Amino acid sequence: MSPRSASVNEELRRRSRERLLQATVELVSERGYEATTLGDIAERAGSARGLISYYFPGKRQLLQSAVHRLMHLTLEEALEGEPRTDDGRERLARAIDAVLGLAVDRPVLMRTHMALILQAEGFVRCPEQQRLAALLRDTMVRYGSADPDTDYPLLRALLMGAVVAVLLPGAPMPVTRLRAELFQRYGLDWECGTPPDGGLPDGVPLTPVALVGRPPASDQRSKSSK
Repeated sequence: MSPRSASVNEELRRRSRERLLQATVELVSERGYEATTLGDIAERAGSARGLISYYFPGKRQLLQSAVHRLMHLTLEEALEGEPRTDDGRERLARAIDAVLGLAVDRPVLMRTHMALILQAEGFVRCPEQQRLAALLRDTMVRYGSADPDTDYPLLRALLMGAVVAVLLPGAPMPVTRLRAELFQRYGLDWECGTPPDGGLPDGVPLTPVALVGRPPASDQRSKSSK
């Protein structure tokens, strides 16, 4: 039997890694982080326990990579799903809805993810995170950002803050309110994306004004005084 080619080996490694990431998402969603062991994950993925250490330094890195993969797949499906659109405002609305939807649909997983990010070890940069970052940055480019390298991290921070607010134990914020605030900031119509059933919250303007790309307030004042 001839040895496998490098491309075949690479594909097998990719599939093995993805099975571990998918198993992590499933088990942490079902049991929680502390109750999920690396042995459980390996068994669910049909992999050897030692294979996890080959791909990931530890459990925390494994979970963050797994959540970043889930976020990337969810975001990609939302952006590329039917009806297909190249409209930058619609795509940004879909991106916001996709991330807020994960907070609602996967509360245990997303709460754990945010808690780990806020620990001293911080943010894990992995291939899954880089793909997610590229997709969000491209969303800002299509939205019309003049400086996506500045506007993308801001969007990421706002989305992370919204997820924390949805999942804050004892004092959660309503998703509709958070969505309205984000849509108002980026000048998005409420009907864009996938509006929640609850409708527009009271006190939120129907025609918001986009802040991204606007001149600083001082510039606006100086123009108005001329």
